[in-house]
Amino acid sequence: MYIILVYQGGENMNKIQTTCNYCSLACNMDFYVEDNKIKKVIPTEKYPVNKGFSCIKGLNLDKQLTSGDFPKNPLLKTENGREEISWERAYSFFSDKLKAIVEKHGKESVACISTGQLALEEMALVGHVFRNFVGGQLDGNTRLCMATSVVAHKQSFGFDAPPYTLNDLELSDTIIFTGANPVVAHPIIWDRVRKNKNKKVIVIDVRCSETAKNADYFFCIKPKSDIVLYYTIANYLIENNWIDNNYIEKYSENFDAFKEHVSKFSIDDIEEKVGITKDEFLTLAKLIHEGVAVSFWWTMGINQSYQAVRTAQSIINLAVMTGNMGRPGTGANSITGQCNAMGSRLFSNTTGLYGGGEYTDEAKRKIVGDALGLDPAIFPTKPTLPYNVIIEKIITGEIKALWILCTNPRHSWTNNTQFAEAIEKLDLFVVQDLYPNTDSSELADLFLPVVSGIEKEGTLINTERRISKLNPVIPKPEGSFSDFEVIYNVGKALGMGTLLDGWETPEAVFNKMVKVTKDTPCDMTGVSYKLLENGYGVQWPFKEGETLVDNERRLFENGEYYTPNKKVKFVFEDVAENPVPTNETYPYVLNTGRGTVGQWHTQTRTKEITYVNDSTSDNSYIYISKTLGEELGIESQDEVLVKSINGRSSKFLALTTDNLPHDVLYAPIHYIETNNLTLSIYDPYSKEPSYKYAPVSIEKI
Repeated sequence: MYIILVYQGGENMNKIQTTCNYCSLACNMDFYVEDNKIKKVIPTEKYPVNKGFSCIKGLNLDKQLTSGDFPKNPLLKTENGREEISWERAYSFFSDKLKAIVEKHGKESVACISTGQLALEEMALVGHVFRNFVGGQLDGNTRLCMATSVVAHKQSFGFDAPPYTLNDLELSDTIIFTGANPVVAHPIIWDRVRKNKNKKVIVIDVRCSETAKNADYFFCIKPKSDIVLYYTIANYLIENNWIDNNYIEKYSENFDAFKEHVSKFSIDDIEEKVGITKDEFLTLAKLIHEGVAVSFWWTMGINQSYQAVRTAQSIINLAVMTGNMGRPGTGANSITGQCNAMGSRLFSNTTGLYGGGEYTDEAKRKIVGDALGLDPAIFPTKPTLPYNVIIEKIITGEIKALWILCTNPRHSWTNNTQFAEAIEKLDLFVVQDLYPNTDSSELADLFLPVVSGIEKEGTLINTERRISKLNPVIPKPEGSFSDFEVIYNVGKALGMGTLLDGWETPEAVFNKMVKVTKDTPCDMTGVSYKLLENGYGVQWPFKEGETLVDNERRLFENGEYYTPNKKVKFVFEDVAENPVPTNETYPYVLNTGRGTVGQWHTQTRTKEITYVNDSTSDNSYIYISKTLGEELGIESQDEVLVKSINGRSSKFLALTTDNLPHDVLYAPIHYIETNNLTLSIYDPYSKEPSYKYAPVSIEKI
């Protein structure tokens, strides 16, 4: 028997489609609203990304409205605690302090950190205010998750260009996930995999993750041995001529040097260096060779490492040399972390000019200046200091002020106690967020409250380059403001004057950003707010004058890349020595990642979802292998002390499992205790933290 429940709304019932602003999929959801109250939330049935499906987070976007219980006015730290003040006083306090610091210590003494949770227009506006006008440093917390893929794409493809469409997951016959766990982290991606009836799923990981349990093949490798594995596979495929020589010759460069480089990597070393047997290696190599449409997918397990960029490029190299690029169901495909990480990467004016240009390119500076109606001299002349350097310069006293927008680095920053120590050295610490009670908000000299994503307008660009509309589902409470409005008013208070003309609304800023993309790889000149209202989103590039025929479009179908000679480049390097290996005192490796589908980052948003609270632990916990538990006398639910080589320690509840190697521990990132133990070590090219590897010890308390 089937029971169908239909909500019978009143005459004033409206259906409003908007975009979920959690993860990189940026699903669309239909909100049914009556008298400015949300009655029902349903995944948008025909949206190309989620096709009527959603995870628990998207279905509970309306729960963030409990933010209405918080003060709507800014909070100023005083000797007696936090005092609620007027917005006028807050803007005056902020601008006066910031200007005084700049006047005394220089423009580079102030910094700002944004987030991939902001809309594209908010990213662009804060870039205009803080980089163009103030002249300070501005990085994003996308540095923590996607910087590696950005650099890998730029060096290999010539532009930060994820090549795939999510539909490739349903068209691939051989799907390889490495350092990725979509069952938990990207359930919409896993739903697309499940719909593919003609596929083999292969997982390469240091633990038997939820995705590994559902795979056809699982290869358990040693921590940080990915790059050795992929170089060895490349050499084996070349030796057996299991490569696409025609594709290599026509569309790539530097292959001969790559061939010579990987010739040093022998199958005879695979068990010692990677941890899988020769037979397992041969099985994996044969699967890649025999696949007709092979797709390689990676995320944080690759990106967050001390040699991350070259590891990502070892995957790109495999896809290129086997001809698995540009065809349906193929690709070297980086899965993004946050809903608008792609918007942050291209339009925040941080590591490059608006639209993905370089600060040193005078022609591009003029094009962007003309598009924005600005003198190009206003633009920065070099990329921002990366996140880690900003924190280091706070500690050394060179940076005196920090503005945080909608992120929680006291919790999420690697070796996070270091961030708390840095804050103590600041003359001004401002946090802008939905919540006044995050680990970071509570440390702020000034807290600026903003509304949730379902109360504001803008656009997001998801992991497959799809631009979608963020629509206000209900009106903001009176006296409340969006991130865009707060950033704009900060600019006014700082004295930007006519420099803010034409930047008054999200739509106006979006139109400016569209102009700067003309004739670039991410050309969006054919996209408008009106076009986005059709409810399907648009993948860039989409040029003015083009007709949108297909809602699923991949890059490089013609074999042309964005490099000067239009060829993809083989990029490689010797395997780096592990900067902090395990030793007798710290013999185990701590790995980190997502805990459950319902948990998100530092849990500041998902804590409002009753189901998530009921099904997850309030206490931090860590997984250890059953064999290690038996060896150390640790049982499930025992309290343990984990000490890190970084000199810090954290308490956890232990959970024993069969899903980990003997010497690997796994802790969810959602608890502040976890990143207390991670290391201040970064990839040399992307400056992304090496979250996934920290030597530790563990003992029962």
